[in-house]
Amino acid sequence: MTTERTPVPQLDAIGIVVADMAASLAFYRRLGLEIPDGAESAPHAEAILPGGMRVLWDTEDVMRSFDPEWTRPRGGDRIGLAFRCADPAAVDATYEALVSAGHRGHLKPWDAVWGQRYAVVLDPDGCGVSLFADAS
Repeated sequence: MTTERTPVPQLDAIGIVVADMAASLAFYRRLGLEIPDGAESAPHAEAILPGGMRVLWDTEDVMRSFDPEWTRPRGGDRIGLAFRCADPAAVDATYEALVSAGHRGHLKPWDAVWGQRYAVVLDPDGCGVSLFADAS
């Protein structure tokens, strides 16, 4: 008898929510991240790190566009981890497994307008951890 295992999600991106995109990107550019020119006027920006890991920046307005109850953290982090799952079904399965294990779900899996299956679970400290897969 063989048992199939669901592929383990892979850490793919670190997301940062920013109040001022231009100021944030200027800061990270000073640290050597290669961020595309013109990104400071966009609501979302990305930089690919050596090895393929990405850093993502989203404005507070972007966060509120899909999570209307999102509010600026008080005394907490503005950085979130995002894990790529093998496929949309794996987003749902991983979300359910974490919630079943006692972790708090924040946003149940949904088909995002940007072409991904997406969900958010809170880590033990209350930090949002995104699960996503490209739509198939």
